[in-house]
Amino acid sequence: MRYDASHKDETRTRVLKAAARAIRAQGPFQVGVAGVMSEAGLTHGGFYAHFASKDDLVAAGVAQMFEETRARIDRVTEGLEGADAVSAYIDFYLSALHRDSRVSGCPLPFLAADAPRLPDVARRAFADGVAGMHERMAERLAAIGRPEAEADAQSLLAEMVGALALARADPDPIRSDAILAASRAALKARFNLEPKS
Repeated sequence: MRYDASHKDETRTRVLKAAARAIRAQGPFQVGVAGVMSEAGLTHGGFYAHFASKDDLVAAGVAQMFEETRARIDRVTEGLEGADAVSAYIDFYLSALHRDSRVSGCPLPFLAADAPRLPDVARRAFADGVAGMHERMAERLAAIGRPEAEADAQSLLAEMVGALALARADPDPIRSDAILAASRAALKARFNLEPKS
């Protein structure tokens, strides 16, 4: 049976979503081709119709994780502009919901420690994803008049990723919530995002 290009694209998307979930759940080094293909509802034999190697699968899965994050940022900030959009994103990123979404959250806390050991193709996908997040945040910060939007965006991302990683690692829910709340408050104060009374 012959399939058209859209079928191949849909199949590849299913595999990429399965790979992204597997990377988040197991880490990039434990991901198995057979497991990803099975979760996507496909046989192992179909793998090479989409990817040249497991390294290519991991790289594409990393890129998929950043694409999912980009879509989520857009949903969280839909209809918002300026400071409201930045504030909403901080609230989402440093929320208990995002902390507890370990199989669908931002790839940065999942992958930052592993990135230096990833194959080059996956490291490039990670670096491109980080650059894309940084660029989008810098644009939003520039729109609210931050003169050092590029540097501010790097600092903002670093603090959010660090706070989320620490909150996920702490088994005490009270301490974990406190990490998120303190970082949210500090970032909003630093970027002058508190509601005007």
